[in-house]
Amino acid sequence: MKDYKVSKETMSDTFCREVYAVVRDIPAGKVISYGEIAALLGKPQCSRMVGRSLKQVPSDLNLPCHRVVNAQGRLVPGWEEQRTLLQHEGVCFKKSGNVDMARCLWKYDEIR
Repeated sequence: MKDYKVSKETMSDTFCREVYAVVRDIPAGKVISYGEIAALLGKPQCSRMVGRSLKQVPSDLNLPCHRVVNAQGRLVPGWEEQRTLLQHEGVCFKKSGNVDMARCLWKYDEIR
């Protein structure tokens, strides 16, 4: 009997490229949520796929992934540098430690 390895679910290259294109455009001092990116791509149910695609960004792309947060403005658990990077760009935080989404949310269509 052959030993078959279950392959990891792979992301669609097209979906990843679309996510990376949105992330590349996020201006300094602004943030966007995983769900907002998914909605922009016409796949509002795919916010987790957005997160997974950002975990596998090739380092040579130099994308500002630190500008992507969850819908409540929470940062990536365990990524301490994210807060520092956002603060250096002037992103506002609430007392709770979450990004102030009302003040710092990027409206993608503002530059389109």
